[in-house]
Amino acid sequence: MTINLDSLTPKQIVAELDKYIIGQNDAKKNVAIALRNRWRRMNAPIVMQKEITPNNILMIGSTGVGKTEIARRLAKLADAPFTKVEASKFTEVGYVGRDVESMVRDLVESSVHLVQSTKKEAVKERALEIVEEIIVEALVPAMGKTGKKKKGDKNENQSEVIESDEELNHKTRELFREKLRRGELENRKIDIEVRSSNSPNIGVMGGPIDEMSMMNIQEMIGGMLPKREKKRKITIADARKILLEEESAKLIDMDEVKEEAIRKAENLGIIFIDEIDKIANSRSGNGGGADVSREGVQRDLLPIVEGSSVNTKYGVINTDHVLFIAAGAFHVSKPSDLIPELQGRFPIRVELQSLKEEDFYRILKEPKSALTRQYEALLSAEGVELSFTDEALAEIARIAFAVNAEVENIGARRLQTVMSHLLNDIMFDIPDVIMPNEKVIISKELVTERLGGMVKNRDLSQYIL
Repeated sequence: MTINLDSLTPKQIVAELDKYIIGQNDAKKNVAIALRNRWRRMNAPIVMQKEITPNNILMIGSTGVGKTEIARRLAKLADAPFTKVEASKFTEVGYVGRDVESMVRDLVESSVHLVQSTKKEAVKERALEIVEEIIVEALVPAMGKTGKKKKGDKNENQSEVIESDEELNHKTRELFREKLRRGELENRKIDIEVRSSNSPNIGVMGGPIDEMSMMNIQEMIGGMLPKREKKRKITIADARKILLEEESAKLIDMDEVKEEAIRKAENLGIIFIDEIDKIANSRSGNGGGADVSREGVQRDLLPIVEGSSVNTKYGVINTDHVLFIAAGAFHVSKPSDLIPELQGRFPIRVELQSLKEEDFYRILKEPKSALTRQYEALLSAEGVELSFTDEALAEIARIAFAVNAEVENIGARRLQTVMSHLLNDIMFDIPDVIMPNEKVIISKELVTERLGGMVKNRDLSQYIL
C-alpha cells in the first residue's frame, strides 16, 4: 500500500508499519520522522531546501529483529526508490570487487523501474487496444483491397463480390475479437514478431575496467547493432504479456522517465546498508591486514553519504538528500569502531530490542503477512483449509523462543524453521492423503507432539538456518 506523501503523518507511518512489524517502536518512530522530514523539506522555503540534509539512521540489533523489514516497508509505503546492499561486499578503490558508487547506481535503476511501472500503468489501456489489434490480425489477417473494381472494368458484379468478402472478413475479425475478450482463445497458438536483444556480453582484456565504463561500452555497441525481429509461435496468453510490454515501452518517453527517475532518487531515495559492523575496525586487532581494507571502504563510503555527484547510465545523481539507513548486529565491534567522520553522518542511533516470547506470538498472529497466513494461503491453493488455535500459536512461540535461547538467536527467522518442521508432513500428504475440501486444525497437542523434541534435544544443528 502507498499513501500520498502529503498526507503521511508520523503517526500514520507508524500505524502502517505496525501492520507488518511487531514491536521496535523506537525504530519506527525515527524512520517515520525521517520520512515526514522529506515532505517538510520540499515544502520549506526554497532558499533553505538545499541546506536541509536528512538525518541518516544507524540501527543496532541482532539478526531477525526487523531492521531490513522496517526500511523496506517504509520505502514501499512512500512509493520511494529503495535498494539494499551489504557493506561487506564492497572493496576499497583499487581492489577487485564492487565499488561503493554501485549502490547509488542500483538506487537509480530501482527508481527507473518504479517510474516505468507508473508510466506503463497510465498507458495500459491504450497498449491493450494495440495488442488486441495485433492478436486479431495474427488470427484473421485483414483482407487487402487490391481486387477492387478498376476504372473502366465492365464486370458490374466484381465490386459487390469484393465488398461482400470484406464484410465477411470484418465480421470474422469481430467474432474473434469477442472471443478474445471473453478469454476463450488463451491457449490458441499464434505467430508473432518479437524483438530480440542484440546487446553482447563483453569481456575486457588488458587490465581492470570500472563498472560504469563497462555499462557504457555495452550500451554503445548494443545501440549500434540493428534491432532484429524474431518470429515466435506462442499461446495468446503469453503473446499478450510480451506484446503489452513492448507496446507500453513504445508509448512512454524514456527521456522523461530518466529525468523523473533521477529526481525521485535524489529526493525520495532510500539506501539500506546492511552489515555495516563488518567494515568497522576491531580495536582488539593490531590495525593491519583486513582492518586496512575495511577502513578504506569506510572512507570510500563517506563522500557518498555526505553528498556527492555520481555518474550513472541515466545521468548524474546528487546524493545530498538520499536517506541512508545503516544496520548491523555489532556483536564483535561497536558503533564507535567506525571512523569518526562516518559516525557523524549517522547521527540517529536506534537500538532494536531482542524478541521476547510474547513478540513471537504476536508475529504469528497479527501481521498482514504473518507466516501462519502464508501457510494458510499455500494450502488453500490445494482446497485445504488450515487453521491454528491460540494455544497452538502460543506453544509455537514458546518453542521458537526456547530454541533461540539454546542455540543461536536468529530472531523471527527461527519461526520459519519451527513452522517448516511442524507442517512438512501435512504438506507432503496433500493431495494424496489429505484431500481437497478437508480441514486441518493445528492444536497445542499436535505442536507438542511434533516439536517437543526440538527443545529437549541439545544437538540442534539440523535446525539452524
